[in-house]
Amino acid sequence: MKITIVAGARPNFIKIAPIIKAIEKKQNEGATISYRLVHTGQHYDKNLSDTFFEELNIPKPNSNLEVKSGSQAEQTGAIMVAFEKELQQNPCDLVLVVGDVNSTMACAIVAKKQNIKVAHVEAGIRSGDMTMPEEINRIVTDSITDYFFTTSTSASENLLKYGVDKANVHFVGNVMIDTLYQNLDRIFEPKFWNEFELETRNYIILTLHRPSNVDEEQSLIQLLQGIDKLAGDKKVIFPIHPRTKAILGETNLDLKNILFVEPQGYLNFMYLIKNSFAVITDSGGISEETTVMGIPCFTMRNNTERPETQSIGTNTLVGTSIENLEKHFGEFLQNGGREAGIPELWDGKSSERIIEILLKY
Repeated sequence: MKITIVAGARPNFIKIAPIIKAIEKKQNEGATISYRLVHTGQHYDKNLSDTFFEELNIPKPNSNLEVKSGSQAEQTGAIMVAFEKELQQNPCDLVLVVGDVNSTMACAIVAKKQNIKVAHVEAGIRSGDMTMPEEINRIVTDSITDYFFTTSTSASENLLKYGVDKANVHFVGNVMIDTLYQNLDRIFEPKFWNEFELETRNYIILTLHRPSNVDEEQSLIQLLQGIDKLAGDKKVIFPIHPRTKAILGETNLDLKNILFVEPQGYLNFMYLIKNSFAVITDSGGISEETTVMGIPCFTMRNNTERPETQSIGTNTLVGTSIENLEKHFGEFLQNGGREAGIPELWDGKSSERIIEILLKY
C-alpha cells in the first residue's frame, strides 16, 4: 500500500506526526506499507511550519508545493494545480488528508478526480456555521471521502446522517492527543519564562486568530482591554499571529497584564498550557488539548465542532463578546472549575487504529 500523506498548516503537522510513527512501526513489523509526505506550503512561516517538523520528529517532506498565501480561491486553486502534478509524477493507492484546512479539501478533490481513494482523519466534525471556511472544507471533503476516521461518536453520527455507509466510518479517537501523549515528557519552558517571572497556575494563555475576533481593529482593542481587566493579578501570555500584530499596528493599548510573544513551537506552547491557570482562545484544537490536561478553557466562539470538549471536557463556549467572557470567567473564579473527564478513545492509540484499519482495506 502506497499512501500519500498531505500536510499544509500547523494543526496538520501535529496530526500527521503520530500517523507517520504508526506507519513506521508497521513497516518494522514487516507490513507492506509505505508513505510519501507532501507539504503544500499553506503555512510557510518557520514558527508555523519548520519548527513543528523538527520538534515532532517528522521526516523532511518528500515534496513541498510551496503555495503560500492568497485569497481562499487563489490558495485552493494553487494547491490543486500543484498537487495534481505531484500525483501524476508519484502515483499512490491512497491519499490521506487530516483536519479541515484548504489543503485538506483541495487535495481530496484532486485525488478523487484521479480515481485515487481518500482517507479523512478527523472526519465528521461540524460546527453548523457556514461562515467558517473550515466548515465548507469539512463538508466538501467528507462528501467525496472513501474512509472516514472520527474523533467522537457525535462525529460518526453526523456522517451517518449525511448517508455515509456505516462500514466506512471508523471511530478511532483523536490523533492530536496521540501527539500530546507522545511529547508530554519532552515539553519545556520558553525562554521568556524567567524574564516574565511566570509561575505555575499563575498566568492565563490567550490565543486569537479568527476573523470575527481579530479583523476589526477597534473591537479587537476593546476585547484585549476587557481581557486585561478580568485577568486581575495574573499575567496573560498572548502568542500573537503576525497578521493580528499588523492589525494592531503601533497602537498604544496601555495593557497592564497582557504580554505579547512570538508564535510558539509545539513543545513550548504545550508547556505553557499545561502549567497555566486557564486558557482563553478561539481555537477548536486547543480546547481538545486543555481537556486532556485538565486546564479550564474559555472558547470565544458562538459554536464549536468539538462538542465533547464541552459535554465531557474542560471547555466553556462563551460567545464573542467580552461581557459573556467576563460573566463565565467570573463564575469560574467564584466556583472553581467544573468536573471534567477525557472523551472515549482519547488514549494515545488513535493513529495505530487508523493504520490497522487501512491495512485491512
